[in-house]
Amino acid sequence: MKFNMKKRIVIPALAALMVTACTPKKEETKNETPMFSNVLLKEWTGPYGGVPAFDSMKIEDVKPALIKGMELNLADIDAIANNPDAPTFENTLVAMEKAGQPLNRAFNYYGILSSNMSSPEFREIQVDMAPKFSEFQTKITQNEALFNRISTVYEAAKENPLSAEKQRVLELTYTSFTMKGAELDKAKKAEYAEMSKQLSSLYTKFSNNVLHDEENYVTYLTKEQLGGLSEGFIKSAANIASSKGKEGMYAITNTRSSMDPFLTYSTERELRKQVWENYYSRGDNGDEYDNNELIAEILRLRRKKVEILGYPNYAEWRLQDRMAKTPENAMNLMMAVWPAAIARVEEEVNDMQDIAEKLGDKITIEPWDYRFYAEKVRKAKYDLDSEEVKQYLQLNKLTEAMHMVGGELFNFKFTPITDGSVPVFHEDVKVWEVNDITTGENVGLWYLDPYSRPGKRSGAWATTYRSQSSFDGEKNVLASNNSNFVKPAPGEALLVSWDDATTFFHEFGHALHFFSSDVMYPTLNSGVRDYTEFQSQLLERWLSTDKVINNYLVHNKTGEPMPAELVAKIKKASTFNQGFSTTEYLASAIMDMKLHLADPANIDIDKFERETLTEMNMPKELPMRHRTPHFGHVFSGEGYATAYYGYMWADVLTADASEAFAEAPNGFYDKELAAKAVKYLFAPRNAIDPAEAYRLFRGRDAKIEALMRDRGFPVAE
Repeated sequence: MKFNMKKRIVIPALAALMVTACTPKKEETKNETPMFSNVLLKEWTGPYGGVPAFDSMKIEDVKPALIKGMELNLADIDAIANNPDAPTFENTLVAMEKAGQPLNRAFNYYGILSSNMSSPEFREIQVDMAPKFSEFQTKITQNEALFNRISTVYEAAKENPLSAEKQRVLELTYTSFTMKGAELDKAKKAEYAEMSKQLSSLYTKFSNNVLHDEENYVTYLTKEQLGGLSEGFIKSAANIASSKGKEGMYAITNTRSSMDPFLTYSTERELRKQVWENYYSRGDNGDEYDNNELIAEILRLRRKKVEILGYPNYAEWRLQDRMAKTPENAMNLMMAVWPAAIARVEEEVNDMQDIAEKLGDKITIEPWDYRFYAEKVRKAKYDLDSEEVKQYLQLNKLTEAMHMVGGELFNFKFTPITDGSVPVFHEDVKVWEVNDITTGENVGLWYLDPYSRPGKRSGAWATTYRSQSSFDGEKNVLASNNSNFVKPAPGEALLVSWDDATTFFHEFGHALHFFSSDVMYPTLNSGVRDYTEFQSQLLERWLSTDKVINNYLVHNKTGEPMPAELVAKIKKASTFNQGFSTTEYLASAIMDMKLHLADPANIDIDKFERETLTEMNMPKELPMRHRTPHFGHVFSGEGYATAYYGYMWADVLTADASEAFAEAPNGFYDKELAAKAVKYLFAPRNAIDPAEAYRLFRGRDAKIEALMRDRGFPVAE
C-alpha cells in the first residue's frame, strides 16, 4: 500500500500572531529607538548576537511588558496597513516579518515562566492575559486594510510569480489570514473574535487544572513499601519527599517520569494501582479542577468558529493545511495500523498472564499491572532486564552521544559554556556553544533543562528563543531542550530507561532541525504539524547505532562499554511491547479526531470517551496515552487539535527514511546520504512543500509497509 501525500501545504506562521512565539525576528525596529525600562522588552545584549536576560526576569514585569509589547506591535501593523504606497512584497510581507520584536522578546520570558517556572502568582497573570492575547491577535487577523494589502500582493503574484521563498511566505500568510476569518463580514468577524477570546481563557484554565493535579497528587511511601525499586530511584524519591517536608518517606510524583518506573518495578500492587489512578485521573476528579465540561465547551466553540467559515467541523478546517489534507486520510492511516496493534496487545497480555500464573500470582492483568508484567515477559523472552540496561544509560553520556551525532551528520560542534556568560533561568539549566566544524563560525546556543520541578509542565519538548533567518542578517539560533527526569540524589548518576533515552534523542532532533535551518524569512521556520515530528523521530534511530552503543553506553560504576550480548538482546527485542506503545498512542490520536468530528451540542466527555473506546475494541488492560481530561496537546491550545495523528504520519516517513539509511553504503553514518537529508529534510524547514521535500530526498513517496515492518506487524502482500 502506498502512503500518498498530497501537495501544497501551508500553515499559519506569523510570529506576531502567536501567543507562544519564541522567535525574535529582528534586533532593531523603529519602535526600539527609546530605551525600554522593562527588561522583558529590552534588546538582548551580550555574546552570540545577544541572549535573553533570564537571570533578570521578574513576575511583576510580565504583564506590563506584554501589554506594552502588544501596543507596539499593533503600531507596527497599523503603519504597514496604512502605508500610502502601493502594496508590494517588501513593504507589506517583509514589513510584517520585522514587526513586533519587543513583544516577541517578552513572549520568550512568558514561555519560560509558563512551561518551566510556573507559580500560582504567574497563573493568575495567565488567566488575565489569555483574553487580551486573543483580542490582540484578532486586531491583526481582522485588520481589513492589512488583509487587502496582502490580497493585492497575492493576486499580483498569480500573474508575476515571486521567487520560491517569497511565494511560500506569501501563500502561508494569505492562508493564515483566510483561515482566521479575514474574509468574513463585520458581524461574523465580531462573533468569531468573541469565541476566540473565550477559547483562550478555557485553554489556560485547562492547563492550570492539569498542573494542579500533577502538583497535588503525590504518593508517599514508607521504607517497607519500596519492594522492587532500584537504589537510584529510592534515593531520588527520598530526596523529593525531603524537599516536600516528608523526611524519612519516599515521594512518587504525579508525572510520567516518576509514574512509569514505579509501575514497572514496584512489587506493591495496591500502590501501583493508586499511582496509576492518580496519573490517569488528572483533570478528572470531579472537583473544581475537573476538565470534562471545559472540554465540552471547547469542542462547541471550535465547531461554531469553523461553521462561520463554512466548514462542517473543526477537523475539516484544521487539516486543509496539513500533509494529510483531510480527516479521512488521517483516519485511514490510523485504522490501517489499529487492528495489528490491538492484536499484538492480546498476545502481550496472554504472555503476561502466563508469567503471572507461573509466579503463582492469582490476578487478572489490569492496567496498573501492564508495565510490571511486561518487564517480566521481557526477561523471560529475551533475557533482557531493563534495570540492567539502565546502568549503561547515563544522561551525561547520552548528551555526549547526541553531540557526536550532531557532529557526524550535521557538522556541529558542541562546547559547554561554564563561565556564566550566558544567563539561565534556573541553576539546573546548562548551555553549550554550537559551531560549524568546518568554518568555526557560531551557529548558536543549545540550552538544556533536564529535571522535573514544581511548576514545570510534564513531558519533554523543544523550543527556540531565536530562530535562523537571513533576510535581515544571519541570526544565531538559540534552541532549548526540556525534559522532566527525576533529579538524582547528590553524587548519583542519572540513569534513564531506553524509552527515556529515545525521547531524549527525539527532542534533540528538534534542536538539530532548528540549528540546520537555512531560510530567508522567519515565517519559513514554522512547522507543518504532521511533518515537524518526522525529523526528530528520525534522530531517535541513532541511539541504537554501534557508534553510540560502543562509545557512550558505558556502565555507570565500572565505565565498561555495554557487552555485545546485551546489545544483541536489545536489538532482538526492538519490537517488544509494540502492541502497548502503538495502541496507547493510537487510541489518543483516534479519540482526538473522533471528538472533533462528533456533534458537540450535548456531548458528555466521559461517556463519549468510554463508548468510543468500546466501539474501537480498546483492550481493557491499558489506557490511552493521554486520557481526554488531561490531553494537553489538544485542549491547552490548538497546535495538536485534530493533529495528534501527526506522530503516526511522521512515523511512516521515519520508518521509510530509516530504511534508506540502513541500505546506504556506510549505514547510518553515510556522509552522502546524511548531506542529502540535511539539504532536503532539515535545512528547508517550511520553505519547501514537505511532501516534495521528502520526494527530493527519497525519490518517491513514503510507504506504510516500512512502518509495519518497523513495528513487527504483518505486512499485507
